[in-house]
Amino acid sequence: MTVSRPVRIALQVLVSAAVLAYLFWQVDIRRTFDLIASSNGWYLLAAYAIFLVTTVGMAWRWQVLLASKGLREPLMWLTKLYFIGYAAGQVLPTSIGGDTVRIAAHARRVPDAKGEAAGAVLMERVLGSAGTLVLVAIGLVLAIGRYNNIREVVILEIALSVALALALALMFSRRTNSWLQERGGTRRLARGFRSLWDALHGYRDQPRALLIVLAATVVLQFIRILAIWLCGEAVGLTVSPLVYIVMGPLLFLVMLIPFTINGLGVREAFFIAFLGRFGVDADAAFATGFLFYAVTVATALPGGAFLLWGSLRPALMRPREE
Repeated sequence: MTVSRPVRIALQVLVSAAVLAYLFWQVDIRRTFDLIASSNGWYLLAAYAIFLVTTVGMAWRWQVLLASKGLREPLMWLTKLYFIGYAAGQVLPTSIGGDTVRIAAHARRVPDAKGEAAGAVLMERVLGSAGTLVLVAIGLVLAIGRYNNIREVVILEIALSVALALALALMFSRRTNSWLQERGGTRRLARGFRSLWDALHGYRDQPRALLIVLAATVVLQFIRILAIWLCGEAVGLTVSPLVYIVMGPLLFLVMLIPFTINGLGVREAFFIAFLGRFGVDADAAFATGFLFYAVTVATALPGGAFLLWGSLRPALMRPREE
């Protein structure tokens, strides 16, 4: 049974409202707002700068994947699309909505390579998830002997690693690809998916590009984790950056799950649950999560400006009526 988009969005809004209502019941709202209002603006500005700069790096990863398939695109244009994708992600479910916008925009630019355009974005997402798990593993190794209260996190990391390994094995499997090639002419689903699958499978022959993008992903996500740490510092937390190295990658994965609108409520609940293991009270954890959300929303502002300018420019170019 297929759920219509309005119904799906309504359900996500309801879930967001329910989660937020529960969280507001758990925290002292007045103290939480006081922490947010009195937060250190310089820390938040530094976190915002990190997100702006790393967005250029994210667009560069996309450029590398496209170039490996012979699609040469200017970095400035790809960065602009990345910001527009962030803006779309504020109203569409999770960052997947922003990916859809980027795919559609690039497909309009290269209509003869729609499969490759979509494949590059999806491969970037796959490698992003792989880089996230690499960071989680690094964080857990560094945490050995220091923290004994993250057993569930270790189990989750192992489960996610196995799932990703299976997904990659399926994606690059010659047998799976042969099956799609043979069945593509007779099965409707395979026919519609074939060009995209061919684009993804083609990265099997681009190991250098994949390794470069994976390495860049690990570095960029580590830098973004520092932005989360800065949000905690802004409300006066004295938690070790190592805690955020363990927490950050899992947060990035949780944010991909389209339970709520743009992760609203789920993100704050994750902050409370995780930071609570390290002696952080619910009020401060909620405030940290909210400020991190504010930073991500602010990162979407350039994309909103691009969209607004794009909608106004045709009107500005029209001749005046006499």
